[in-house]
Parts: sequence; C-alpha cells; structure tokens
Amino acid sequence: MESKLSKNIPDLAKGEVFSLKVVKKKSHGSHSRRRISRCIREVPLLRLAGGNKMRWSIFALITVSTALMIGSALAQGTDVPGDNNGDKIVSAEEVAAAEKLAQEGKLSADELQEIKHIHEKYPIAITDSANRTVMIYKPITSIIIQLTSAYEPIWVLGAQDKVIAVTTTAQEEYSWLPGIMEKAPVGAYKDIDVEKIIDLKPDIVLASVSSINTKGLDKQLEPSGIATIGVEFVELERFESELTNMARILEKDEKGEEFISWRNGYLTSIQNRTGEISPKIRVYGEWAHEKWATGGKTSAIQSVITAAGGENIIGDLDKYWIVLDPEAVMSKNPQVIFLACWSDMLGLTGYSIESPDKADAFLNDAYNRTGLKETDAAKDQRIFIIDAGGVLSSCRSFIATLDCAKRFYPEQFKDVNPEEVNREYFQNWIGVPYKGIWSYPQAI
Repeated sequence: MESKLSKNIPDLAKGEVFSLKVVKKKSHGSHSRRRISRCIREVPLLRLAGGNKMRWSIFALITVSTALMIGSALAQGTDVPGDNNGDKIVSAEEVAAAEKLAQEGKLSADELQEIKHIHEKYPIAITDSANRTVMIYKPITSIIIQLTSAYEPIWVLGAQDKVIAVTTTAQEEYSWLPGIMEKAPVGAYKDIDVEKIIDLKPDIVLASVSSINTKGLDKQLEPSGIATIGVEFVELERFESELTNMARILEKDEKGEEFISWRNGYLTSIQNRTGEISPKIRVYGEWAHEKWATGGKTSAIQSVITAAGGENIIGDLDKYWIVLDPEAVMSKNPQVIFLACWSDMLGLTGYSIESPDKADAFLNDAYNRTGLKETDAAKDQRIFIIDAGGVLSSCRSFIATLDCAKRFYPEQFKDVNPEEVNREYFQNWIGVPYKGIWSYPQAI
C-alpha cells in the first residue's frame, strides 16, 4: 500500500486556489488513510486572501496529514523507512513528521533513529566495476555474493553477518571463512540460481562484471527490486577503490580505511625498495592447472609481477589469458618462475593442506619439464609454487606480491617475512587460526 500527498499551492499570499488530495495506488482500508481522507474531504477548495492564521492552518493540515501517512507507510513496510512520497529519499520535512509521530507515541525511538540515520547518510551513489552508477537508499542488511573473489573483502570488512547466501564454489574455495558453510547455497559461481536469489530477496547482489555485461544478471534481478553491484576484486591496482565502495555502502568506512592503510604500507615498501632497480628481473607466471597458461596486460599475474618489481616476459601482450608455446618461454629465458595453483584443482596449496609432499613432487616435475628446464630459473633453482587464490584475490594479492618481491630480490628483503604477514591477515582480519601451505618452498 502506498499513499502520496499531492498539493498545488501556487501562492497563498495572492489568494490562489489551494487543493489537497490523497492519491492511493493500493487501498486496503487503512485506518490512518481513512482519517486523512475524511479530514481532506472536509476542507473544500478555498480561495485564500492571505493572512497568517489561514496559512498556518493549512500548514498544520499538511504536516498532520504527512505524519499520518508516514506512519501508515512504515506499517506497510515501505522500501525506505520514513519516505512518504516514493522518491526513496527521506527529507527534512519527513523527519519532522516522523518526530511528531514519535512524540505522539506512534513511532518507537528506534524507528525514529533509523529514519534520522537514513536522512543523514543516504542516498549513497557509487560507480561500480561495470562502470554503472548504483544508488543505495538505505542501510544494507542482506547480501548474496556471486563472484568468488568478492567473499574475502566482505569478511575483512566484518560484514559477513549480512551475507544470507553463498555459492557452492565459494564454499569449496573458502571453507575456512567463518560461518560460510552454514550459509544457504544458491548454485555455483557459473550457474547461479536466479530464482532462489529472488525468493531470498537480498538488498544487493555482488556480481562479476561479465555476469552483468554478457549474461544480464542485473536485468533479471531488477524487476524484483534487487540491486546488482558489479565487482571484480582481481586487479591489484583497483582494489582500493573497490573496497572503499564496499565500505561506504556497508557503513564500514573505518574498517576499510584501516585495512587499506595496512595493505598499502607493504606495497609502498616494495616500491621503495625495487623502484630504482634496473634492469628488472624477468619472470614467467603460470596457471599451474594448465601447462603454459599465463597472462599479459590486465591479468592478475601481470599485476603481481609488476608490483613486486619484476618484468612479465609477456607483459607486452594485451591478453588476460593466453596459452604459450614452450619455445616462447625458452626464448624469453625467465630468471624466476612461479606456478599459481588452485587448491581445489591440484591440492598443493590452501588452508587445509598440511603436507608439502604433493607440492614437492609437482615442483620436481616442473624442473624437469621441457621448456622450463632450459631456463635460467630452473638452472638457478628459482621456480616456486604459490597459491592462485592469493594471486588472483586482490584482498591477499599484496601478500603474494611481497612473497614474490622477496624471491625476486632477496637482498633487498632480508628483513621481510611474508609468512608472518599472511599469518597476521588470517588471524587479525579473517579471525581464524593460521595454517596451510600458501607458497612452496617458503620464502626465507
């Protein structure tokens, strides 16, 4: 049900016609609206000749009517508490009307405080990673996350209590995130259950840019009043702006600033120690689940290598994903090689991995692989394994960057222990005991 106050007051002082009416989109016999309608029917169209007394009478009628309709709207579960005219914005006049209701005992102190909070803080406008302007009109209380790399940032911000459903993909990849296994599943990352999302009615869905641009997930959810926010949380360079957006709309600004400051301290230190090094060390990064698969410009592999002070051997190729010929790698002769391993695909790294035996065997095969064994990296024993989630997830990619920087330039990072930084991340920011294997052999 929705009531709307409509008024036409061209100029009271000039004796213009004044009319007041209630436009009812849905009527189910609300007691408050019946009272308003009755009051208004008793006021005929008037020709006002001016006068403070008459003007104040009309103003009082408007204020009372607005207050009554706000009370009715709140009871009906309007989208934005305190919004009377349907514009999703709580105005000063609507706050005043709510205050009057509170004085009359028709609105609780908590309800009034919520309305005042929305008036002061909302709406919030952000530009998401799909380059769309998204408006948030009230506090977010429920979230569903489609994109796997967006889970850690929400936990880092301490907003996991707002997550009402998760993908099975995230449960497999991030079983160590507190509470994730108890959340309702809504399908896999690439096969999300749209109907179930609609049934759950979250305030927002965090979705990949590709699911918006190519699959139209936002268009499927929009008719149900569910906002879709495009996120990536993959590129090291865009992480700060993306986390800042999330912190703003979740009202976790202080937590977001604290994490960004902690993270950026390490990235700045890496830049200060490697910025003047020339030439840069040549690096080949491989997605280990597919031999010779790597990334050029805009890829996570490129971001981490560059931020760590290295030079991606195919950094000049405008490819996010590319499978190379072995000869191409040999011809570039990388000095360092890392193999980024997905825990759910190869079982070499991850939170639940306790033994390095599988990683050791995999690394031994790499040293003997034609195309790698001929490189300086193999000859100098500078091939290592690193967790792919740490590389691809921009929430932790600064730790992967620190790990790589220590391996690229061990002399410049003698005093740095990436393992201890990783431990701090898990214990202080995620809230779980630190364990598992995240890179092998360990950078020391």
